Amino acid sequence: MKRFLTFPRLSMIFLGLFGVAVAGVFAVQAYWVTPGERCEAAGKWYDMDSRICAQPISIAQITGRPNGVSRAQASAEKNRELVRIEHELAAQDRARDAEIARQKAALAAARPAN
Repeated sequence: MKRFLTFPRLSMIFLGLFGVAVAGVFAVQAYWVTPGERCEAAGKWYDMDSRICAQPISIAQITGRPNGVSRAQASAEKNRELVRIEHELAAQDRARDAEIARQKAALAAARPAN
């Protein structure tokens, strides 16, 4: 009776599984690890799960406030700017209303009396 798992067959199966495991290690190295190392060497962030190499950005680019300025300081500055703009618009409205009143008075004075 011949047995299936003889020593030569077991050694070939082990050698085959070892070869597949080594090929898997090289595939993981080439597919995930090496691109991550290249990405990080370039100063970027690498996500192993999605294999995305992303450029980190500063929070100042997102919020528009300079580095070293707190959220409260930036908010107070923005509020001061909005108040200044509201004052300018109110002054423009007053100037426009005054000009309208002046033009109405000039038209009334230029009309002949009935």
